[in-house]
Amino acid sequence: MAIILGIDPGSRLTGYGIIKQLGAKTEYLGSGCIRMQGDPLAPRLKQIFDGVSEIITQFRPTEFAIEQVFMAKNPDSALKLGQARGAAIVAATYHNLPVAEYSARQIKQSVVGKGNADKSQVQHMVTYLLKLSASPQADAADALAVALCHSHTQQSLIKMLGQASKTVRGRLR
Repeated sequence: MAIILGIDPGSRLTGYGIIKQLGAKTEYLGSGCIRMQGDPLAPRLKQIFDGVSEIITQFRPTEFAIEQVFMAKNPDSALKLGQARGAAIVAATYHNLPVAEYSARQIKQSVVGKGNADKSQVQHMVTYLLKLSASPQADAADALAVALCHSHTQQSLIKMLGQASKTVRGRLR
């Protein structure tokens, strides 16, 4: 069993999503957004760190996954996003969680089946896959998609290791 915390970082709004992975099954545990107050960036980064730390304390995840930085048109925005990611990653490592990073394309491919899916498609598939009664807010849905991507990746690795183990055993006979 694994409890996975997925993060969709932002310097004004950071989405989070928590799922439980039981073998090939996933179960929704919670989601939402950390909303930063104020204008200076440094206090907002502390709010991200504190918010992620509080979520970790509440849900006790065993794994942490976060979306990688993509190159935005505005370099200043990309830098702020990178700093927001850093604050969340530091919170995870402070709590001794392993950190996995996925590109937006990987996340969309894993959840929707195509790497160029839009936000509404991600929301729809997250709602469907986790059997939610309503669509989560867009940033929370993106964070749940990060957690689902990590879950799918882990399941694929387990399958591949199982197949490799069978192949090795077959050759030893």
